[in-house]
Amino acid sequence: MHSEDDVQYAIDNTKVILSPERRIATFGTTSFHFYLVTELMDSVNEIRVRDGKIQADRPQILTAENIARLTLEGFGEKARKFAEMLQMRNAAMLKYGFQIRKDDLSECLVHDSIEAVLDRVRSQVPEASRSSSAVIYGVDEGWEICLLKFTVEMIQQSAGGNIQDFRRKGLF
Repeated sequence: MHSEDDVQYAIDNTKVILSPERRIATFGTTSFHFYLVTELMDSVNEIRVRDGKIQADRPQILTAENIARLTLEGFGEKARKFAEMLQMRNAAMLKYGFQIRKDDLSECLVHDSIEAVLDRVRSQVPEASRSSSAVIYGVDEGWEICLLKFTVEMIQQSAGGNIQDFRRKGLF
């Protein structure tokens, strides 16, 4: 279990070196290939490269009524009032689902400087795969937190376009 400081450290030290060119698809499943490069804490020039896939499920529209049900479960009076406010405004939001497919996960250790490994990994991403690939620098002990930060950034980059797509179809 990571402490709050460990989580914050992983978040603060996660950098997307190569970002996917495409966003999360509005009406289908999207797969992103990731290369997560981390330095081992107790070793000099020992770098772990993890390679895997993250699958983003199709975003779902949560209506005000559904938001209220989700918000109220296990919460108190303030949450109920907030949910009522959302219902009165007829608010809606998008729900994103992700799966980190660990069965596709591989890793290797490389003995070189972090800069050299990052450059090599970035240059080895095939041109044809760049639209759906990411190279991420992160923290070895909190590598899963680094991946979660990446997924949150992908949601932030995709949400505006997804909302526009739903509006064009008359769904939002």
